[in-house]
Amino acid sequence: MSAESERIRPQALQGAAWNLTLATVASVIGFWGWTVIAPLGTRYAQEMGLNPGQTGALVAMPVLVGAIGRVPVGVLTDRFGGRRILAVVLVATAPLVVLVALAGSLHSFPLMILFGFFLGVAGTVFTAGIPFSSAWYPAERRGFATGVFGMGMGGTALSAFLTPRLVQWIGYWPTHVLIAALLLATAALVLFGMRESPAWTPVRSGVFGKLVQAARLPVTWELCFLYAVVFGGFVSFSTYLPTYLRDIYSFDLTAAGTRTAGFALAAVIARPIGGIIADRIGPRTVVAVSLVGVAVLAFVVNLQPAPEIPTGLTFVAMAAALGLGTGGVFGWVGQQAPPGMVGAVTGVVSAAGGLGGYVPPLIMGATYNAAEHSYAIGLLLLVATALVALVLALVMGRTRRRAKGRAAPNAV
Repeated sequence: MSAESERIRPQALQGAAWNLTLATVASVIGFWGWTVIAPLGTRYAQEMGLNPGQTGALVAMPVLVGAIGRVPVGVLTDRFGGRRILAVVLVATAPLVVLVALAGSLHSFPLMILFGFFLGVAGTVFTAGIPFSSAWYPAERRGFATGVFGMGMGGTALSAFLTPRLVQWIGYWPTHVLIAALLLATAALVLFGMRESPAWTPVRSGVFGKLVQAARLPVTWELCFLYAVVFGGFVSFSTYLPTYLRDIYSFDLTAAGTRTAGFALAAVIARPIGGIIADRIGPRTVVAVSLVGVAVLAFVVNLQPAPEIPTGLTFVAMAAALGLGTGGVFGWVGQQAPPGMVGAVTGVVSAAGGLGGYVPPLIMGATYNAAEHSYAIGLLLLVATALVALVLALVMGRTRRRAKGRAAPNAV
């Protein structure tokens, strides 16, 4: 290591915990804004007379832009830095939350779909924060850094638990105005309270080229599929679970929201654990264990275990498995992404995760068997997808070890 590197490394780490904490807070509030529709999905379905397919489209719509938008946001983060992009995303989300409230008060399904589509910008908060957080830590601790930042997806738990209760306590409109105000306040905190890591350098040119380079890396597409399963599974369950619990177990809005919050919280706790374990024993093992758990537990969910304890334990275990997998996959990103391309690779991979969360609610709504109160088709498709991803993870691990072994004799 050069003398210059020795001087930079301690400086880069100074303030890491503070900046990681603020970035995580920003992610929590961003995820709350992103998922503000889902906890009230049952209410909207009743007020607008929506069928299961329309309800699935409604709760999934913000996920679409949240997925697609992660690609350009990842590239812009490499260029302008995570602090600025995080602030921009939070500011842009605030008026959209208010517009969603307007559509809901008008009982307009087309407007709700339209504003929900643009609300997806909030989902790009993740892509801005991952490179920002990674830059504060050396490669051997980036699983920890991305795992802690990933706890920001706990905003879905806040949304599921607090949004329906706030509607009861202070009213529908005040709830959305309050969330919008929190988004703006957090944006100010990000802009004035955070700073970029001294180890980070902006990409001044070739932004599109970075994206093309990231797309040409085989590991990018391998990790895309894995993340689409684990993070997509988390997002889809978090957004569709209130509807699922209403259809299968006849829970009301508040009860379903409480249980969805518990699901999200379990995944949030498991994510940094997955990142930390990936740092120590390698991400391949973590991801493989996660996918085995997802496949088995999705099959158990399909059996419709009885409420409350059997169902609760099943969904908490499912959330933990998905959380471990998300931490493991991004531990893999931190290890495999070339220097200067973390934002681009993160954008592509996290976009795949977002798309993985967009499709399942549509499938669940389209394949719901109302006569038998069954989501069997959608859940069995998840079992099959998790098993395919498991095979990929095992093959990836062996391929990486062989490539590393061939390169070792020439290492300097």
